[in-house]
Amino acid sequence: KNVVVFILESFGSEDIGAMNPDTEGIHDCTPFLDSLIQKSLSFEVSLANGRKSIDAMPSVLSGIPMLKDHLFLTPTLMTKEITGLAKELGTKGYYSAFFHGADNGSMGFQSFSKVIGYDDYFGMDEFAKKPEYGGKAEFDGYWAIWDEEFLQYMCDMIGSFHEPFLVSAFTASSHHPFNVPERYNEVFPPEGNLPIYRGIRYSDHALKLFFDNASKQPWFKNTLFVLTADHTNLSEHPDFSSDYGHFRVPIIFYTPESNDLQGRRNCIAQQSDIFPSILGYLGYDKPVVSFGQNLFNTDNQDTWAANLQNELYSYYMGDLVLQFDGENETGLYAYREDPLFMNNLKGTEPEMEQQMLRNLKALIQQYLIFMTTK
Repeated sequence: KNVVVFILESFGSEDIGAMNPDTEGIHDCTPFLDSLIQKSLSFEVSLANGRKSIDAMPSVLSGIPMLKDHLFLTPTLMTKEITGLAKELGTKGYYSAFFHGADNGSMGFQSFSKVIGYDDYFGMDEFAKKPEYGGKAEFDGYWAIWDEEFLQYMCDMIGSFHEPFLVSAFTASSHHPFNVPERYNEVFPPEGNLPIYRGIRYSDHALKLFFDNASKQPWFKNTLFVLTADHTNLSEHPDFSSDYGHFRVPIIFYTPESNDLQGRRNCIAQQSDIFPSILGYLGYDKPVVSFGQNLFNTDNQDTWAANLQNELYSYYMGDLVLQFDGENETGLYAYREDPLFMNNLKGTEPEMEQQMLRNLKALIQQYLIFMTTK
């Protein structure tokens, strides 16, 4: 199959109604994504591995989470032998392209895409050479080309690629200051208590228009689509105002004309699982290094996730999350029923705590050896 991976700017789960079917008070901004999720595979618990845009590419496309501050998309990382979806699928004849509507070179995306094997990069420079899409007049004035025009350009470009292909896209319009094109000022006026709602709603609309166009193309039915967010952003609902809520993003697998990836699976998924899971789904037959799991051959009870915030590690397994400061366990919480971490259960589950702590220490040790040594 072809593969298309979307990294959606700031699309936290809090803003997606379908990710919160039993939670009252959610401000749903994503009617299209809600409808797509009904035809896709999603997860009860799905988490980002980082809190910044530059953390997302390594996590999603190379299975390398952000478990050490100030590491990613730096010269140190760029000189390492790092694999990723493009490099691995390239051995099977896949053509690969990365799309991001900001200035070429912005945030190191273009350089990192080259490191991990992408054949081509399409940014603002390439878009500007296609005046039929509006050129630089479609620049939002802050970050990038508006999502609607850029995703239409991307969809049409895909039609010129040979199959099979891997295409990855990093959207931009749902970023601060959360403006929309002038023609949409009345269609998507400011709403609710947070300015991000308007930006998310516009980008969801742009995503709908992409899928409307793509669904008419001959390559569409033979494509695996994967959608996630780079990180969360502004938060209003109390359930998302914690070390757990700050990392809750969608992870969605969608295959048109097929029902093999549907439903809501009661397990844990993280961004760094996307790379090995795509390879597993495609039947890839070579070993790879990844700090994630193939969700398609891992039992629900064995799934896990890890992230780092303010020098505090969080390790999720089953219904518990263990927090570790690098030297000592600081807390244990039943995060599903206690999303704000109000009740510290440290010491109440000694066997489970020791297993989780060993797993986390092993992960950190392997990660630091792999990522910080020459």
